[in-house]
Amino acid sequence: MSRSCFKFVAHLPFGQKFDATSLVLSHTRTTSTEIPPAFAMTSWTRWRSRTQQEQKAIHHLITSHTLIMNNAPLSEEQLKNVVQGPGDVEWRYEMRRECQEILPGLLLGPFVASKSLETLQTLQITHIVCIRDAKEAFSVRPRFPENFTYLTLDVEDNEEQNLIRLFPSAKQFIDQSISNGGRVLVHCNGGISLSPAFVVMFVMQHYQLSWEDALHMVQNRRYCISPNGGFLTQLKEYEAIYRASIAVASYPSATRTIARRKRTDEDDDDGIDRYDDRKRALVDTDASSDSYDPDAMEI
Repeated sequence: MSRSCFKFVAHLPFGQKFDATSLVLSHTRTTSTEIPPAFAMTSWTRWRSRTQQEQKAIHHLITSHTLIMNNAPLSEEQLKNVVQGPGDVEWRYEMRRECQEILPGLLLGPFVASKSLETLQTLQITHIVCIRDAKEAFSVRPRFPENFTYLTLDVEDNEEQNLIRLFPSAKQFIDQSISNGGRVLVHCNGGISLSPAFVVMFVMQHYQLSWEDALHMVQNRRYCISPNGGFLTQLKEYEAIYRASIAVASYPSATRTIARRKRTDEDDDDGIDRYDDRKRALVDTDASSDSYDPDAMEI
């Protein structure tokens, strides 16, 4: 275990109930992978006072944040650790009413988690994606528009609903929020089907995972999620879509430029040949004075 991890828990007083999310709040709001200076004086003894479960969770969250900030491709082992998440978390039924951090700066939960201003401020949430069925608009709505930036999506929780069409706006909102140092809560009514489907799409493309690995990654942090069958089908389809977009973007632009230049050069050569043929025809016509017919009609 790196000693940089123990420096990270300086703001937690002794005896405070362990909260893995609160351990990375200050760190995830920085744009550097360096440990904030305020934590640098924490003693090794204090780190050792944490339980092994706490140490593993802290280490996992810091490692995930570092990978995101470095924007480096993940090795197979790193990818496995990201998907599995902290394995020592004991899930309780009551946790379905709370929100969980899926990756640093992105949290997933139910609507009830978005109704407590104190909770949102404790988690240092800055942006909220409110996903709801139109029939729920009277209750599932932005509660604190003066405190947070909201994106509201009206989505039906049925198998015919097209999520892929709506996802780009949610992804852009989340990307901009996190890149600006914000923290985003994505929620629907129960946090079981609708909002998890959007978050699975996001982490799938973010880490370039298969749809199964992305689903397992989110489930390993919020065990109660269960997207409906239609949403699962769209997750499979979206994997093909985002991989195709990556393939197109990574296709060497130089090859396309050379191909276009080659076609242009060939067109130019053809044009020169056609010009020479026309020029040759004119010259031949002017040079045909030897075939002059004296009996021809004169104008």
